[in-house]
Amino acid sequence: MLQTVEQETGASPQWSIIWLHGLGADGHDFAPIVPELVRPGWPALRFVFPHAPVRPITINNGVPMRGWYDIVGMDFRSRADMDGVRASVVELDALIDREIERGVPAEHIFLAGFSQGGAVILTAALQRTAPLAGLIALSTYLPEAETARRADNAVQVPVFMAHGTQDPVIPLQIAEHSAAAVRAMGLELQWQSYAMAHQVCAEELTALGDWLQLRLQAA
Repeated sequence: MLQTVEQETGASPQWSIIWLHGLGADGHDFAPIVPELVRPGWPALRFVFPHAPVRPITINNGVPMRGWYDIVGMDFRSRADMDGVRASVVELDALIDREIERGVPAEHIFLAGFSQGGAVILTAALQRTAPLAGLIALSTYLPEAETARRADNAVQVPVFMAHGTQDPVIPLQIAEHSAAAVRAMGLELQWQSYAMAHQVCAEELTALGDWLQLRLQAA
């Protein structure tokens, strides 16, 4: 089981958000976002921020750092080491199972990810057959979007996807192509873009809060 940083916004949470960080960061990276995102009146939430394993990253001259998978080249059609992506999906499944064991229903679990973390959760959703509350994919892309396929019995899950128009790490066009591919596979996707680089902005968090509120209130 991956080591995690956790925050609970109230006693006995019945909702969880498992949030995967980007390349070179760790589980502490997005922990400060909790008070900026959470709104009065929401049910108690458990935020789970796992640490990715340390691994050599080919594109960074093999320097070891925390990453959900190796990046082997510049071409977004083949840059992700898919064996590493799939291994991280297995690790993510274990975290989901632990939340269920702790009393959170599967349909009350959100998956969130920034950059590399977002690539993992998008890949996971295409194969997942058990319920989820939703996906939050920030400044990210779908690996091998041209050949990715959704499993016949995959769960229907709403997606919030947001990106910076000036992102130098994952170009906007790559993210837009990924969003179109996800929609083409039948997932309900809300797309947002902001005048920012490879980051998160306040306006984005407001839109994400609105998206979450609809789902937390509807349950």
